[in-house]
Amino acid sequence: MAVETVDPHAGEYDALLVVSFGGPEGPDDVLPFLDNVFRGLRVTPETKAHIAKRYDQFGGISPINGHTRALIKALQQELDSHGPALPIYWGNRNWHPLLTDTVEQMAHAGVRRALAFVTSTFSSYSGCRRYREDLYEAASLVPNAPQIDKLRVGFNHPGFIEAMADRVEAALDTLPAAERGNALVVFTAHSLPESMARSSAYQTQLQASCRLVGDMLEHQRWQLAYQSNNASYGREPWLGPDVNEALREASAQGATAVVVAPIGFICDHMEVVIDLDIDAAATARALGLTMARAATVGTHPAYIAMIRELIVERMTPDAPRRALGSLGPSHDRCAPDCCLSGRPGPAKPSLSGIDDPLRAGSQQWRP
Repeated sequence: MAVETVDPHAGEYDALLVVSFGGPEGPDDVLPFLDNVFRGLRVTPETKAHIAKRYDQFGGISPINGHTRALIKALQQELDSHGPALPIYWGNRNWHPLLTDTVEQMAHAGVRRALAFVTSTFSSYSGCRRYREDLYEAASLVPNAPQIDKLRVGFNHPGFIEAMADRVEAALDTLPAAERGNALVVFTAHSLPESMARSSAYQTQLQASCRLVGDMLEHQRWQLAYQSNNASYGREPWLGPDVNEALREASAQGATAVVVAPIGFICDHMEVVIDLDIDAAATARALGLTMARAATVGTHPAYIAMIRELIVERMTPDAPRRALGSLGPSHDRCAPDCCLSGRPGPAKPSLSGIDDPLRAGSQQWRP
């Protein structure tokens, strides 16, 4: 395939920044990592200690950083083969390489304008605005930081839907043939406080993605459930049903086989492994359910190609913005009230919004 021509005047971006959650890579990293994760939240020391203990059985190593390295490698190969020619930088919210350190590295390398790809496919405070706040903070702290524009979320992009459908189909194919057609697909996503969810399109986007995957597979026997509610704080209810509740309900209604598909996560990390491969699998065994776990989209070629397409559309005037279903393509720049935290008090400043306080036409960013 030939390298696509990118209009240099449309974006003039000279780097891509991959922004991820991050994870510990050894036992000594776990508690400092959790301190970063729960900074500013009302999480008790007992809850934090309970979560830290979950890492013990894996030597304190989360798979997320390894998966992110694999994604960056695949994406760099995609860009090298098909353009545009952009170096890729990597910064995490919660563990090394930390976002501020990476933005400083970019500034020292002379990067002036960068696109940011956040490894979160759905809009919520945790999956979008919090990252935009972190980008603002990093840019504010680093002299001569590059201008950074976040790519739109791809929850209904054909590349994401194709990749997720392939993962679900592969899991369905592992089930006994007699059970495959009637198997329930339980899509999962990270649970959120209900007030946070009400401030975003999170649930609407998730439902749309699940339906689109079902359409592509011609398999509409599915349910959306939630996971990873082990760090809930305060008394506010979080989104449900929990995946284990969904499995029990499916069994009560006569299901004999299920596929559990983490549609809300682009790659495996500790919560995916523990909540699904250990806890949900144990629930399924106790219920006598045959369970297969679908892989995350990860480095699926269609998903990697989607990321490149999102880059190209931001660099090319009037580029097509592909999206399936009725919701249309997501926006490039967020409204001031988009994806609020649901907590009292004014919203923190953030990048890539229409009220972006650092975007004033100057290449020198200032708070």
